[in-house]
Amino acid sequence: MAPSKRNRFLEFYTKLASFNVENLFVNKRKPGPPRTIFVNADLPQDYWDNKGKAKPEHVYNTNQVITSKYTLLTFLPRNLLEQFRRIANVFFLLIAVLQFFGVFNTISPGLVILPLLIVVGITAVKDGYEDVKRHQSDRRVNHTSVMVLSSSEWNNPNIMQPKSRTFVRGLIPKRLRPQAMKPNTANVERTGGVSDGSNQDQLAMFPEDVEFDEEIPEHERRFSFHSHHVKRPHWKTIIWEDVCVGDIVKIRDNESFPADILICATSEDENVAFVETKNLDGETNLKSRTSVPELIYMRTAAACANKENAFSIELDRPDNNMFRLNSTVNIAHATPSRVSADMSNILLRGTVLRNTSWVIGVVLFTGEDTKIVQNSGGTPSKQSKVERQMNPQVILNLILLAMMATACAIVDSVLEKRDYPGGAPWLYDDNTSGDNPSINGLITWAFALITFQNIVPISLYISIEAVRTCQAAFIYFDSHMVYEKTGQTTLARSWNLSDDLGQIEYIFSDKTGTLTQNSMVFRQCSIGGQIYTGDPEDDSSPKARESIPSNSDSVSEDAPDLPTKETAAAIGKQPFFHSNKLSKDISTILHSDSTSPNAALARALNGFFTVLALCHTVLTSVDPDTGKIEYKAQSPDEAALVKAAADVGYVFRGREREILYLQTPFTNDKDHLADQKDTYEKYELLNILEFNSTRKRMSVVLRRLDGDDGRVFLLMKGADNVVFDRLKAGVDQPLRDQTEMHLSEFANEGLRTLTLAYKIVSDQEYEAWSHRYHEATVALDNREEKIDAVSDELEQNLRLLGATAIEDKLQEGVAETIADLKRAGIKIWVATGDKLETAIAIGHSTNLIGSDSNIVVIRGGHGSSRPVYGQMVGAVQEFFPESGILEDNGAVTPGVLHRQRSISSLHDAQRPIPLQRVQTGISSIVGSDNGSRPGGFILVIDGAALGDAFADENNKDLLLRLAMLCEGVICCRVSPLQKALVVKLVKDGLGAMTLAIGDGANDVSMIQAADVGVGISGEEGLQAVNSSDYAIAQFRFLKRLLLVHGHWSYARNGNMILNFFYKNIVCIGVLWWFQIYDAWSSAYAFEYTYLLFWNSFWTIAPVIAIGIFDRIADSHILMALPELYRFGREGSWFSMKWFVLYMLDGVYQSTIIYFLINYTYSSTPTSRTDGYGQYQYEFTTTMVFSAVLVANLFNGLNTAVWTGWVFFAVFIGIILVWIYTAIYDLISPGWLYTPVYGNNIFVFHSAYFWLCLPLTVCLALAPRYILKAYKFMFTPDDLDIMRWANKINPDRDYAKEAYLHNGLAALRRSSSRNGDAEGSASNLSLHTTDSYRRRSALPGPQQSTASFSASRTDMSTGIRSVHHGFDFSAEEGGPAMRRMQSNLSERRGDSQLGVPKAKSGSKRSRVLSLIKRKPNAHAAPT
Repeated sequence: MAPSKRNRFLEFYTKLASFNVENLFVNKRKPGPPRTIFVNADLPQDYWDNKGKAKPEHVYNTNQVITSKYTLLTFLPRNLLEQFRRIANVFFLLIAVLQFFGVFNTISPGLVILPLLIVVGITAVKDGYEDVKRHQSDRRVNHTSVMVLSSSEWNNPNIMQPKSRTFVRGLIPKRLRPQAMKPNTANVERTGGVSDGSNQDQLAMFPEDVEFDEEIPEHERRFSFHSHHVKRPHWKTIIWEDVCVGDIVKIRDNESFPADILICATSEDENVAFVETKNLDGETNLKSRTSVPELIYMRTAAACANKENAFSIELDRPDNNMFRLNSTVNIAHATPSRVSADMSNILLRGTVLRNTSWVIGVVLFTGEDTKIVQNSGGTPSKQSKVERQMNPQVILNLILLAMMATACAIVDSVLEKRDYPGGAPWLYDDNTSGDNPSINGLITWAFALITFQNIVPISLYISIEAVRTCQAAFIYFDSHMVYEKTGQTTLARSWNLSDDLGQIEYIFSDKTGTLTQNSMVFRQCSIGGQIYTGDPEDDSSPKARESIPSNSDSVSEDAPDLPTKETAAAIGKQPFFHSNKLSKDISTILHSDSTSPNAALARALNGFFTVLALCHTVLTSVDPDTGKIEYKAQSPDEAALVKAAADVGYVFRGREREILYLQTPFTNDKDHLADQKDTYEKYELLNILEFNSTRKRMSVVLRRLDGDDGRVFLLMKGADNVVFDRLKAGVDQPLRDQTEMHLSEFANEGLRTLTLAYKIVSDQEYEAWSHRYHEATVALDNREEKIDAVSDELEQNLRLLGATAIEDKLQEGVAETIADLKRAGIKIWVATGDKLETAIAIGHSTNLIGSDSNIVVIRGGHGSSRPVYGQMVGAVQEFFPESGILEDNGAVTPGVLHRQRSISSLHDAQRPIPLQRVQTGISSIVGSDNGSRPGGFILVIDGAALGDAFADENNKDLLLRLAMLCEGVICCRVSPLQKALVVKLVKDGLGAMTLAIGDGANDVSMIQAADVGVGISGEEGLQAVNSSDYAIAQFRFLKRLLLVHGHWSYARNGNMILNFFYKNIVCIGVLWWFQIYDAWSSAYAFEYTYLLFWNSFWTIAPVIAIGIFDRIADSHILMALPELYRFGREGSWFSMKWFVLYMLDGVYQSTIIYFLINYTYSSTPTSRTDGYGQYQYEFTTTMVFSAVLVANLFNGLNTAVWTGWVFFAVFIGIILVWIYTAIYDLISPGWLYTPVYGNNIFVFHSAYFWLCLPLTVCLALAPRYILKAYKFMFTPDDLDIMRWANKINPDRDYAKEAYLHNGLAALRRSSSRNGDAEGSASNLSLHTTDSYRRRSALPGPQQSTASFSASRTDMSTGIRSVHHGFDFSAEEGGPAMRRMQSNLSERRGDSQLGVPKAKSGSKRSRVLSLIKRKPNAHAAPT
């Protein structure tokens, strides 16, 4: 095909429209070269130039982070540039400047430019107010407190840039600025900064911002009154923005890190620190970080300030890779002198220290060089889609204006040249250099611009700003979007994007804190074929409440050893797990023996909770106040499992090296103290077989130390299919079948499942296996693969114990909101830092993935897997072979990606792409229907695959095309920058309207990249809210924000703008037709004040009423029927098509008004009773009245809902023009010269006036009225139907009826056009169908009913499976796990394997303990 001809004008306009103002003002410093940081050492001489100044590459960014847009210097130029992106503003400025010249002066030039100044001023004030809020937010962050090393003899030699001057720093002198510091966290008490061992004298003698590590001698305390007078090394509290590269900082538990920091020492014995990274990657599980072993001596301020402890740190240049940082520590006094450090030794800005008393580290990167800031962008200057669409419409009007002015100029010049030789008196002396036909034609052209300038009304922009302000107020005062728990309202932080909310096509959502509550709750478990459900607490569902047993089922009085909520041994964020049925069974088995009928149940219960309490890597700490245990878990899943076991009496009491202590109901004894370890069961930890995404299981190998025979056990938890494949064949088949059924029930309730199993290992088998395992752990080649293979050898012939069900609690109403947004035709993409399994599990529980969905998984970063491009090609070939994306040879179809709008999503459901199952020879687990299930496709892609896709344009193009064929996309393990790139991929590649929603700092870049950013003020702070356009308290409020306020705002604004353009065309059209009879002189047809007040008084009220009070449908209808949102999503309310139609309407009506009235008055010599000829203003005033009537009534005709305010707005302008004419025409020349003195006598007494008004109004409005009537009667759309149905029966429950019966289609009229209006309303009958019934769709809060049985195809491996809800979060290969494995390896190398003598156990556990049973081929789990 021949290449299309380039449209240079279109290319120029595209470049102009895409111009970004912030690029001129955001001067983001490029990352510098690799750096070396010096501690306790001077800078080398080559760091300085010949003038003694530091070289620029060795000057580091300040730690001051600014997210605001403006400063005192940039506010005026940047804001003016942003406002003059509007073509109309440029035009208004030119017209105002033109009238400063005397020859073109109509009224005072100051009055001419005043409206423009008002518009620009109001907008500037609004933008400045929004930015002041950002400055206040920045100040709160930058003034957070942190402790740094300080001493009179210690100095940080590294050089920093000066801090930037913002509004506060620029306006208020430093001596007058408040120096108050914000505590790092709300729960950190600033008690003078004195350590725990200090006394009251220190508090009295030393300033509050100083902390010492040791007791201070009396003579030093007596003379130290200020922190800068203290000579002894100490910790001084400063604010974040004053932190410098090379500073040594001390961070305490629950505090945030102010910069990227290298760990030197921690409070833990093994120098490990636990951090929460949800602000970076969205993960709630704790990550472990370790210190550099050679720097652990830096545990006190004195050691850190010691000059002998000098070292330097070599670093790569700053980058945005969240998972890579390579550095080298050079220590002169250590051996070896060069030590490597990586991400496992780094604490990133934005993360929070957890479960660690304190950490001491060296600051590596500050401010814009930190990872989290590198992943964010500058605050964008967003412009709504309606405004962007207005620009070409304004350009068309300007072109029309230029053509009108040119026509007047040419014809005027031609007429002057024709009439001057004939001696026309009005052309006297028309042959001078300043007064001739050519010059006069040019002047006429300029006059015509002024005469017809209202074709682009400046009042339109004032009206838009006023209307949007009211719409923001409506959002704020909407009681349906107020979070009752906190009283927080929904806040519009950017007022100019309200109409964008009604056009959203794609939603990009974070997971943690946005969809979920950051809370894992142990809900149910299946043990020995029986389900035990936790008793509901205050926040439980009604369904769970119904499961509460009666009082007769309560725990017996003779079971005193079982814990209660008040006597529980463990504390934590998770609610107390209690099941009456489980407590009763445990109480029963406490008094059973091996011969009782309950022996099998006793062994199952004991074995199940023993596995929960021991198969993990959890650490313990004891609360000094309550004496209760707190679990330090790297995963919220593990914490929930271990605490649930403790809640039923199986309390993990901690570990001492490889010895684990377990307290069980059988070892509880009130005669012994709770901390006496002799009463606990003891186990020796032999091996940990780690969890990873490939194994999908975790196992521990233990030896019972206080049992009779010291047997070895393997305890496992993992995915159901992985565990079931490793069960002993032919054993406990009924239990397996029952557990599988229970797993399906758990999955159908949206719970995340784990399956538990165990195995008794003989000493001979373990000894042989341990030798092979040790060899695998020290192998140099393919170590991971060998370890997995050897681990799999032992993990065979297991015995099933049961399954657990954990709820990753969703925010209230999330599942229902997502379901309704999908019904609205909005495609939802989830971008999260969580791992793949977690992302899929949340997809199920939120209804993003349905029970009949097909999941396509694309993964990167696996050396043995297929390339990412090959995986995408394979997915297209297998599931979408007829989509046309690929050519016959498998290459991507060339050409520019078409704007495949998401508005076609509903149409795609009606005409789906035919699916075809291609046999590729890979294993299939789910059967022949895999890949062809009716629920559509969900694409799941991880961050590594996204990195490969974004690296190449072909990959990016193919990814976008593949994603368009799927109903939803889930991006997992993505960095903050990748979230923004995903948004831009859709936004720029499709031109679609995007919305991003999140609640953490890791979501800021995504929120800023989207057309509309929504921040949730959740547990992760206010970073997302401060960078957002709209702030809500709960995800569920997004539904009303879009479906009601967004749809209303878009329909109102679009309709208002179209009517605004129309009403000015009516006025300008009358003036234009007058030029035919006025020698094309650009003169005004009617008196100038009528034109001056046209947009101020006569016609402004109806369009404002449309923008504020119009409703396309009532809010309860829009909420009940999300399908109606397609009118906004498809751009039905504002487009070039509607613009042209409204302009033609205006042209037609101006033609009717002018020519009918002109013909009426000119058809007879006079309209007066005295016989004199009529004055020009007599019939043109009639035109004014007619135009005002027509314009206002036409606006009213385009209003969907007539309220009292609409009636007032429509008729107030008409009344005002009558009153004005009556009064203005009475002003005599003695008071003020007016050209219409006495005109009212002739106008109002004329029969022509009273004849023309109704005639012109009826003829002008007839076409639009007839068209609307025909559409409503014969071709009504869904909104017409629902408005009429609501009028006939306002109490009808449309939500329930539309759900129970074939959706919105059931509410549409029948095809019959017979019958009256009442009969038509009755045709809204509900056709009963069984194909569309969905329980989750019933009105009111519902639990998710999505079943975890969706088909899943992993394109990287080719394996298909059915997802059953398995999910487990763990830090794969983290420092904590490596440390435990190292300890085990050392022990294996230092000792010989053997069977130690077992100590005798307690009397109560002799029969029931898992460890005491002898191996038996048919033994039940215990």
